[in-house]
Amino acid sequence: MMLLRPNTTRQPLARAIARVALGLVLAIAGVGHLTAQREEFQAQVPDWVPLDKDFVVLASGVVEILLGLALIALPRYRKLVSWVVAAFFVAVFPGNVHQYVEHIDAFGLDTDTERLVRLFFQPVLVVWALFAGTDGNRGSRPTGTHPDSA
Repeated sequence: MMLLRPNTTRQPLARAIARVALGLVLAIAGVGHLTAQREEFQAQVPDWVPLDKDFVVLASGVVEILLGLALIALPRYRKLVSWVVAAFFVAVFPGNVHQYVEHIDAFGLDTDTERLVRLFFQPVLVVWALFAGTDGNRGSRPTGTHPDSA
């Protein structure tokens, strides 16, 4: 089961499942950027972004797909990828704020209360990404002292 347990360092099963699940969520959302939800994502791009809204949506969709696939297929680099994913969630947060401030209906969020509640889920995504990328140990272990390095 290579996707859940890399052969170099061990990751607890719950974190491995969280990593793969987040990878799937990202990949599916990225596909949405490129297909059926493209216009809804365009509505979230703040007006102050100096790029074409469609370009931003397409580019961020490709990035989401790549990050999702990296979480799933590159468990050896899970720590690095999880930090990049967390940074990505922080970088796209202004789009969620824009949707709330400008009262934009998208993704079934058609009240200010629903849009406000959504803002509080972005930190959950950041924590999910960081949780999924760690092995659960506090601190670092000196080289060669991993239980599997005998």
